Amino acid sequence: MTTLWFLATEEGGFGFHFDLLEANLINLSLVIGILVYFGSKFLGGTLASRRNGIEEAIRDAERRQSEAKAALAEQQQKLALAQTEAESILKQAEENAQKAHQAILAQAKIDIERMKASAAQDLSSQQDRVVRELRQRVVDMALADVQARLPERLTGEIQHRLIDKSIAMLGG
Repeated sequence: MTTLWFLATEEGGFGFHFDLLEANLINLSLVIGILVYFGSKFLGGTLASRRNGIEEAIRDAERRQSEAKAALAEQQQKLALAQTEAESILKQAEENAQKAHQAILAQAKIDIERMKASAAQDLSSQQDRVVRELRQRVVDMALADVQARLPERLTGEIQHRLIDKSIAMLGG
């Protein structure tokens, strides 16, 4: 059988080669050839689909980046507008506060003047009332004094003269 086997290998058949370097090169080239022949389609398709996936991911990332830049620019514009509006509102509030301050001061002056006038009027009316009361007291006191003294001084003859004088004045 070894003879047979030896003959098969010498005649171009298959068999064992005991020369390791030559056998490894042949085996390696066979494996590479098989891999290239059968694996090129599989490996090429896999690499192509992987490449397409990566390119799609890159395009998607670039699209999202451009959208993010646009959104950032829009938000920056809105922020600038909001800051301008906030400054305008603050300025308007300061102006309104100043106007309110001036209005309060003016109203306070008016109120003070009105209170002074009212106090002066109250004082004047109090003085008038006191003067009236004093006059009334003086009159009351004078009448009381006259009434107290009148019976002593008014005699019958003086009463007749007064009556005659009053009738003469009336035209009688």
